[in-house]
Order: sequence, then structure tokens, then C-alpha cells
Amino acid sequence: MEHIGKMEEITGKKFGDKENPLLVSVRSGARASMPGMMDTILNLGLNEEVVEVLANKSGNPRWAWDCYRRFIQMFSDVVMEVGKKYFEELIDKMKEEKGVTQDVELTADDLKELANQFKAEYKEKIGSDFPTDPKEQLMEAIKAVFRSWDNPRANVYRRDNDIPYSWGTAVNVQMMAFGNMGNTSGTGVAFTRDPATGEKHLMGEFLMKPRARTWLPACAPRRRLTSSRRLCRRFTSSS
Repeated sequence: MEHIGKMEEITGKKFGDKENPLLVSVRSGARASMPGMMDTILNLGLNEEVVEVLANKSGNPRWAWDCYRRFIQMFSDVVMEVGKKYFEELIDKMKEEKGVTQDVELTADDLKELANQFKAEYKEKIGSDFPTDPKEQLMEAIKAVFRSWDNPRANVYRRDNDIPYSWGTAVNVQMMAFGNMGNTSGTGVAFTRDPATGEKHLMGEFLMKPRARTWLPACAPRRRLTSSRRLCRRFTSSS
């Protein structure tokens, strides 16, 4: 946890804090780019107390509870191997009950109830309560990302792209940047070079205010960074 301490010093936030909590993402750091092949856990560090702090500090309880229910689902799926379908069924049931068709139409209270349902589903499948200690969450997430180096899709991708298995992977723990806070937020991927040719120019695509349940889904209407000079300049100047 030494490096978490350094992150806390830099950001002014603290892991599990009740005033200014630090949330992190846990991602793979493979030597060669393997987009989408290995596992990621987002919003790590949330629990019942921290989500309330986030809701109060941000003035946006819907965003806070959306982050928490996403974290419960992702941790359950990636770390504990509880199938996503169980949580998707709960989301669909909630939307049907509320008479809506989109996840974004669910209110803060709806998402809070979903989070509680997700935790109940976790306990039913695992036999224990969902972990509330951020340090425990972090250690389990790191192990899960390391394990994902050997998942079937990663093995097939390495084989197809001549990436040696022996290279292995690192795990990156980073402070969260949120793509679901509203109309000025988004999620995407960007490269300073063309991944296919190596040509030196900004390249990527993004989705504003992501509506889907998974990160940058193939079915979502995405925009290319290169399609807007204004966006490219803004991205370049801030990177």
C-alpha cells in the first residue's frame, strides 16, 4: 500500500476516507497493447459510507449510486466470477417496473435500490457479504487482473498477434476519471500514433455521456477524435 500512500499525497484524497475519498481503477499494463482482452475494475474504493460522501460532495446522488452499482457488478463479475447476466436481469426488471427503457432514465433512488439488490445477489452466489474494505477490494482486484492474462480471449489475441505469453503483464492502479457525470463527460480511447501503421498523429474515438452498461460498446454511436479539429486541439493541449 506504499504507492497508494503516494497517490493520496499527490491527489489530496484518501482511500476509504469519509471526507475526500480516493477511488481508483485497476487495469492491465501489458507490454503490447491488447485492447479489451484483459480485465478492468473501475470505481474501486466505494462502499455504503463512501458513496454517500460522494453523493453529498458532488451534489449528484444519481452519479454516485450509478458508480457504486457499476462497481458491485464489475467486481462481482471480474473478481468473483459471478455472471453478469444475474445483474443484467435485475436491471431489466427494475426498468420494467419503472416503465423506462434506458438505464439513464433510472433515478438515484432506483440505482440505490439496484445496488442493494446487487449486493444481495452477490451474497446469495458467494455466501458472504460484498467487501467494504477498500484495501481488501484492491488486493482482490489486482489478483484478478493478473489472472486475466491467461483468459481465453487474451490467449487467442496473443496467438493471432504474435505476442509472447512469457512477456506477462503489469497491473496499473490509477485515480478514477469519470465518464458518467453528465453531458460534459465521456469515455473512449486515444493514441498518439496510429496503432496499425505507427504514423505519428492523434487517433481515437469516444462516446459522450455513455448510456450503455459496458465500456465503449460496439453498438454505441461513437465519434472519432480526428473528426473535429477543435476537439483534437483541446485534447492535445490537456494531455
